Amino acid sequence: MTSASSVPVLDLSACDREPIRTPGSIQPHGFLLTLSAGLEVVQASANLGDWTGCPAQAAVGRPLAEVIGEAAALRLGPELAPGPGSKLGGRPYYVGTVTLAPGRHFDVLGHLWDGLTILEFEGVARAEPADFRHLYPLLGDFLLKVNDATGIEALAQLACQHIRSVTGFGRVMVYQFDADGHGHVRAESKDEGYHSYLGQHFPASDIPAQARELYALSRIRLIQDANYTPAPLVPALNPLTAKPNDLSFAALRSVSPVHLQYMRNMHTLASMSVSLMVKGKLWGLISCHNADPAVVSFEKRTACEQLGQILALCIESREDAQELQFRLDVRRIMVSMLAGLTQGSDFIENLSSVFPELLRFARASGAAIVVDDRVLPFGDAPGKDDILALVDWLAVHDHGDIYHTDKLSDAWPEAAKIIRNASGLLAMPISRIHKHYLLWFRPEYVHTIEWAGNPHDKAPDPNAPTQLTPRTSFAAWRETIHGTSLPWHAGEIELALEFRTALLGIALERAEQMAELAEELTRSNKELEAFSYSVSHDLRAPLRHIVGFADLLIESSGSEDGEQRMRFLKNIKDAARLAGKLVDDLLSFSQMGRASLRPTTVDMGDLVAACIDKLALETRGRRIEWDIAPLPTVYADPNFLHLAMFNLLSNAVKFTGQRDPAIIRVSVEDKPDEFVFHVADNGAGFNMDYVHKLFGVFQRLHRMEDFQGTGIGLANVRRIVERHNGRVWAESVQGEGATFSFAIPKSNSESTHA
Repeated sequence: MTSASSVPVLDLSACDREPIRTPGSIQPHGFLLTLSAGLEVVQASANLGDWTGCPAQAAVGRPLAEVIGEAAALRLGPELAPGPGSKLGGRPYYVGTVTLAPGRHFDVLGHLWDGLTILEFEGVARAEPADFRHLYPLLGDFLLKVNDATGIEALAQLACQHIRSVTGFGRVMVYQFDADGHGHVRAESKDEGYHSYLGQHFPASDIPAQARELYALSRIRLIQDANYTPAPLVPALNPLTAKPNDLSFAALRSVSPVHLQYMRNMHTLASMSVSLMVKGKLWGLISCHNADPAVVSFEKRTACEQLGQILALCIESREDAQELQFRLDVRRIMVSMLAGLTQGSDFIENLSSVFPELLRFARASGAAIVVDDRVLPFGDAPGKDDILALVDWLAVHDHGDIYHTDKLSDAWPEAAKIIRNASGLLAMPISRIHKHYLLWFRPEYVHTIEWAGNPHDKAPDPNAPTQLTPRTSFAAWRETIHGTSLPWHAGEIELALEFRTALLGIALERAEQMAELAEELTRSNKELEAFSYSVSHDLRAPLRHIVGFADLLIESSGSEDGEQRMRFLKNIKDAARLAGKLVDDLLSFSQMGRASLRPTTVDMGDLVAACIDKLALETRGRRIEWDIAPLPTVYADPNFLHLAMFNLLSNAVKFTGQRDPAIIRVSVEDKPDEFVFHVADNGAGFNMDYVHKLFGVFQRLHRMEDFQGTGIGLANVRRIVERHNGRVWAESVQGEGATFSFAIPKSNSESTHA
C-alpha cells in the first residue's frame, strides 16, 4: 500500500467544491464510450487501447461496430435502439455481456445523459450473461429474518452480515447521518483483522455536502483499487454541450483524489457504498471496506443495492412506528392538559395548575409562564430576573410562533450563566400584543462523543503549509460536549404548535365570554338605572298620592262631608294598589333572571285559552273578537311561557280599550327550526321610531294617563323568551294596531338554559 507521504499533497480546503460529478475521467477497470444517436463514437476513455487495441483518438467518429467488432455491436444493437420500447434511461441499465478481441469479456452498462448514450464496459472473467439468480435467495433470507429483528440496530446488523457474505469485503458498516451531516456507525460486520468502528462518529467533513447529494442521486458506488490511475475522456469535453461530461450515474466514474488518499490513510484499497434513502432523503450508507483491491460484479452490486432498498424501507417502517407511538403519547398528555385548562375562569392560573403535565409534554426539567413582569416558574427553572431578561431578548428577536434550540448560549450569550438548567429552550408566545410566554427548559447534557480519529486533525502539510491533507489517524478520539441539551424532537415542535393554537383558541373563547359578560353587565346596568328611576319616580308617585290624600283626609276630619272622605280613601287605596303592583312586577322581573326553568311539553292552545279566562275581569263589558288559530305543542317552562303570553294578551286588551269591536289574533308559523307566534291587535299601536325601547325595563311609549301600566310586562316577555333561546320583536302602524312576535326553537328540549 502506498503511504500518505508518497503521494502528492492534496488541497483539502476546496474538497467541498471539487467537481466530483464531472471528473473528466474513469476508473481503469473498464472503459467508456459515448455514442451519438447514430451509434457513432463521440468520446472514448484513454485506456480504450489497453482493452481493445484501438486507441481512443482513433475510435472517435467511427461506428460502434468498427471499435468493438461486428458481433459485439450486433449483440448490443437491439438494446441500444431508440424508440418507445427503449430500456435506456437516466440510470445505468445492464445491456448485456460481450466478448471483444482478443477474447476479453465485458459486462456492458448503458444510460442516457446530456444527449449522449454512455456505454460502460467492465471486464469480467465469464463469457456468459450476468446471473441474477443468487439475488433471490439473498433477499429471501434477509426478508425471513427481518421480522425477528427488534430494532434498527438489529436490522442493520443483519444487512451488514448478508452484504459481507455476498461481496467478501473485510468490513461492512451501516452508517447514519445526523442533521449536521456527521455520521454514526450503527452496525458492523467484519473479519477479525479489521479495526472496529462500531458506535463511533465520523465528522461531516469526511463526506462533504456535495458528496452526500451525489449519494442521494446515484445509489451505489464502487472503487476497486484506491491506487488506480484515472483514464481521462478523449476529447475531454462533450461536443454537444462544450462542457465536461456529467458522470453522476456512471459506474466507472472516477472519484476525488482526496477521497482516495482518505481510503489509503484508512488502510482501505477497495470500497463500496450503498445509499439508504428514507422518505426521499439520504438516511445513511452501507459502507464496505477491503484492505486489498476487490472486484464486485454487476449482479452482486445489484443484489446489494436491492438489499439496501429493503433495509431503507424497514428503517422507514420502524421509525414511523416509533414516531407514531411518540406522538400518540405526547398527544395524550396535551389532551389531558387542555381538559384542565377549561376548568376555571383564570386562564393563567389554569395553565399553572397543569405544570407537571407541561414538563412531561416537552420532556423538560423546568417551565415558566411569563405574563408581562409576572413570572410563574416550576421545576428546575432559572431565576425570575434571568427569565425576564430572556423574554426581553425573545421579544426583540421575532422568532415566529415558536422558538427552540438545544444550545441557547450560542444564540443568546447571556445564557452562559444558566447553562446548568437552561441549555435547551422551547419558547412559545401566547399573545401577539403583550409579552406573554410559555417557556420550557432542558438542562445541560454533558456527554462524550467517540470519533473515529480526531475530526480536527487536518493540519497543514509541513512541505506545503498552505494546503491541508486528509487526516491520517482513525484511532478513537473522545470529545466531551458541554453547553447543550438533548435535542427537541420534530414531533414535540409540531405538537407544541398545535398546543399553542389550542391555547389561543381557549384564550379567545375566554375573551368572548368576557365580552358577553361585559355586554350583559352593560345591559344590567341600564336596567338598574331604569329600576332606580322607577323607584324614584314611578313608585314615588303613588306614595305621594297616598301621603297627599292622607293629609286631606286628616284636614277634613272635622268635616261632615262623608262622600269627600270616601273619595280620599278610594284614591289612597288605588295609589297603594298601584304601588303594590309595581313592587310585584319588579319582583317578577327579578325572578326571571334567577329562577331555574323546568321545561316540559306545553299545549299552546290550552295555554292561550287559560290566559283569556284569566283576563275575564278586564274584558267584562267589552266586545272583543278573539281569533285563535290552531296552535302546536312546544317544549318550554309552562309557568314562564304562561306569564309571557298573558302579558302580551293583556297588552292587547289594554291598548284596544277604545276599539269596538277589539280584534285580537293569535297565530303561528311552523318553520324548520322554530315556532313563531304572533299576537296582533287593532289597537293604538306605537311609533316604530321607538321600537328599540319597547322591551326595555320601565320603558313606556304612551302616557300613564292614557294607558295604565308599570312598564315591566314586555321586559318580562323578552327575558322569558331569551332564556328559552328564542327571540322577540314587534311591528306596528300607529293608530292601526300592533303585532308582537316571539320565536321558540324546536330544539329547546336539548338547549334550554337551566
